[in-house]
Amino acid sequence: MPKAAAEEHEIAGHTVRLSSPDKICFPSKGYTKRDVFEYYRSVGDGILRALRDRPTTLQRFPDGIDGEMFFQKRIATRGVPPWVQTATISFPSGRTADELCPADLAHVAWAAQMGTIVFHPWPVRAAAPDNPDELRIDLDPHAGTGFGDVVAAAGVIREVLDDLGFVGYPKTSGGRGVHVYVRIAPQWSFVQVRRAAIALAREVERRSPDRITTAWWKEERGEKVFLDFNQMARDRTIACAYSLRATARATVSTPVTWAELTEVEPDDFDLRTVPARFAKIGDPHAGIDDVAHDITPLLEWVERDEKAGQGDMPYPPDHPKMPGEPPRVQPSKMNKANWTSAD
Repeated sequence: MPKAAAEEHEIAGHTVRLSSPDKICFPSKGYTKRDVFEYYRSVGDGILRALRDRPTTLQRFPDGIDGEMFFQKRIATRGVPPWVQTATISFPSGRTADELCPADLAHVAWAAQMGTIVFHPWPVRAAAPDNPDELRIDLDPHAGTGFGDVVAAAGVIREVLDDLGFVGYPKTSGGRGVHVYVRIAPQWSFVQVRRAAIALAREVERRSPDRITTAWWKEERGEKVFLDFNQMARDRTIACAYSLRATARATVSTPVTWAELTEVEPDDFDLRTVPARFAKIGDPHAGIDDVAHDITPLLEWVERDEKAGQGDMPYPPDHPKMPGEPPRVQPSKMNKANWTSAD
């Protein structure tokens, strides 16, 4: 059977070429590169709300999800349409990269043409790349827990956010997890916003200690939902709203209302079902940019916790050692020599 010819599409005032449109991207479902391309066009307003002006890492699968995968953090200077915009970001190492920075839907379509399945935007905008404007709360089911446990934990997060006067926007992760996003004013550093995330997570843990944990080391978590505060560390990203995930079912990280969250299942949302849902109800995150919250109350909680002996938490293993950070040694292997060498 001959291969389908390349196509040209006019999107947002730009011509986007779609080559090999019949290439299989999701083998178990038979979804093609054209299916992925058209999926992203169908949820255009929603995914642009999540990606617009954000430096974005591309998770690419040139030969489909069963083939080789890589994360693209740098956009090449050659072979890229002249209208493609980038933004410079700084890694914890001090090195920099020019990442894709979507200005319109053509950028998303171009990335899909390049084999991008998953979009991982930074929690910053190009205008202030060192100051997050999005507080991300990642609820991760640990051993012995499932999606229902994560949903219950998200309910506790909502209670804490309500007490703060903050509006949180939940979405499924595309797997068994849940993400809650809060828009914040871009006035604080990554270090400050991460500490604010830790303070928030600790308050949530206090309200439901039998179900929720902030323990970084897996051996200490037990059968609880983990609040992954390190998703707010520099160069840590999460699949955005309306991003496909590299799963056999082609699931989607999907915005939901708080009421829906208690009723849905992760597999409800995939490449086929989400476009129809989006056309019918629109985007539950449509109001996410209406208010940018002041995280001063969370930073006050940071000070409160420090006075109570709860300081910083370990950073991800690939992150440089940070001032005030405790040793990155799991408790079962901790000894005096570890503490000394970590200072």
